[in-house]
Amino acid sequence: MEENSPFSGRCEVGAAGRSDVDLLDAYSRAITTVVEAVGPAVVSISVGRESADGNGVEPMGAGSGILLTPDGYVLTNHHVVRETNRMRLTLTDGARLGAVPVGTDPPNDLAVVRADGSGLPYASLGDSAALKVGQLVIAIGNPFGFQSSVSTGVVSATGRGMRTIDRRLIENVIQHTAPLNPGNSGGPLVDSRGRVVGINTAIIAAAQGLGFAVPSNTARHVVSQILAHGRVRRGYLGIGGRQRPLSRRMVRYFELPRESGVEVVSLDPQGPAGGSGIRPGDIVVGMNGHPVESVDDLHRLLSEVEVGKPARIDVLRGTERTAVEVVIAEEAA
Repeated sequence: MEENSPFSGRCEVGAAGRSDVDLLDAYSRAITTVVEAVGPAVVSISVGRESADGNGVEPMGAGSGILLTPDGYVLTNHHVVRETNRMRLTLTDGARLGAVPVGTDPPNDLAVVRADGSGLPYASLGDSAALKVGQLVIAIGNPFGFQSSVSTGVVSATGRGMRTIDRRLIENVIQHTAPLNPGNSGGPLVDSRGRVVGINTAIIAAAQGLGFAVPSNTARHVVSQILAHGRVRRGYLGIGGRQRPLSRRMVRYFELPRESGVEVVSLDPQGPAGGSGIRPGDIVVGMNGHPVESVDDLHRLLSEVEVGKPARIDVLRGTERTAVEVVIAEEAA
């Protein structure tokens, strides 16, 4: 029987096949390297509330989180830890730690808690702005309580918008195909170099293969604000508004970059805009040189402006365009 016959008992891979195997091996090595590096920093979060009679803790749910510092600061989703007064974290080595809340940011569905520990494994936040569609990403979490589960996929899109529980818009959300299940919420989305590029926050139950993550650049800002102030400080203008389409004639006449603005339908007389000269019926079309076409634009710009500093608000009033200066106050928690 010839050595290379199909019945020789030996299977050989041709040059093309060997190339495919090498690629698969490289893919596998990339994933295992990332999981070995980042996995120990992923925690399982169990939450509950003290029972009404004070004789026990009623379980409320579970989720995931990622350690960002060796002294126990953990980033997770707001919806994972909201309304809880009892938390327990479990590390991949089985160690269990108590934890306390540090601060939450419901508009971005993010929260920071602190574990009772030190010298803990931790991961680093990467640059989500550098993500490319088609790029490999890895989700690590605890779906259905199965600790340290790993799934892989690619970035499907960037710059998505998604509504949170309080109907605020999270901008620049990452859409990806790494499978997510209940319990993945709050866990990291990681790139092939082991950098956390997002915090997994939601799945669409009626869809297949759609996962979403809050970008790491948003998370970095939120974490810094929470650690500095215990909350995210956002600007408050003191108006109620709605999106209003603008006529083509008005857009051309005022050389506006957008075809809609925000009509002021109500005004808080005690708010920052109350004494600034802004009136009901005005249409806000710009803030500090940035175009405004929707209420979401105003929310985004107010989250970026420095509280206590004046902001320039461009409004249309009848057939005139005017600029009003408003000293931005802090939004009430």
